Amino acid sequence: MTGTNENLQFERLARKIYPQSRLGRAWNLKGGLSAQVTALEISRPNGQTEKVVVRQYGKADLAADPQIATHEFKLLQTVQAEGVPVPTPLFFDQSGTIFPTPFIVIEFVEGQTNFDAAGLPETTGQMVNRLVQIHRINPLKKDLTFLPDIEKQITAKLAKKPERLDESLQEGRIRAALERIWPLPRPNPAALLHGDYWPGNLLWQGERVAAVIDWEDAKLGDPLADLANTRQEILWVYGLETMQDFTRLYREALNLDYTYLPYWDLCAALRPAGRIALWAGEAATEQRMRERHRLFVTGAFKKIGQL
Repeated sequence: MTGTNENLQFERLARKIYPQSRLGRAWNLKGGLSAQVTALEISRPNGQTEKVVVRQYGKADLAADPQIATHEFKLLQTVQAEGVPVPTPLFFDQSGTIFPTPFIVIEFVEGQTNFDAAGLPETTGQMVNRLVQIHRINPLKKDLTFLPDIEKQITAKLAKKPERLDESLQEGRIRAALERIWPLPRPNPAALLHGDYWPGNLLWQGERVAAVIDWEDAKLGDPLADLANTRQEILWVYGLETMQDFTRLYREALNLDYTYLPYWDLCAALRPAGRIALWAGEAATEQRMRERHRLFVTGAFKKIGQL
């Protein structure tokens, strides 16, 4: 439950979205490391009950994009219009009159994440289809140029080395390989990237993807960057066979130049450096992630040696 002052703020917000409504209850949701996410149950005058989700952006998100609420609202409208199942955006505010920081309100989608490897073979195609659908959206035609460029972000990351490299994840070797070739050639047109497309950001209803959620990391760039990140995440959650199946189906669906996928794999492998324990949350999960990360990096370097 939220505090009394927050409940008053959520009550105001409920009436802002649905006039003459009242707040039933509010409860916190897991929303990542940089945002406060709250679910609201709102009673409307006609007797209907609506559930919505409020995302209040944290300092990291606002530092990266001060207009993030406006931009995420527009992004969700755009991808929903293109047929991608996402929570419907309902309201956003940048003024600070309701909450001190910008926020967005989206519909609450009933569904569950699927971390059960045993059930995955029937749903791999669904996962691929939704990612392909996102990558087919032309960001230039849809006026999404406010999104950051992933190549520029990685350029900045390579230029700013940490004081201590995470050699347990081969960070030095990965950085050296990327620095030798960076920036990568651009054989594929820039696409809309989800930025964090993994099983934890997919809500399922049975064997159907009900919603792709958490779009605050969306970017522009080579679709292989998104594919590489998803490959690593699927390997962590489901294992090597599912990662290979996912990659094969994606390649069959999109006619792209896949020459530099191993380098994008290395970019993805660089992300958990210095924070894999935080991501894992528990020792057994961390051990599995480290073992599979090693497998992922070894595969990328093997393919690079064959280029």
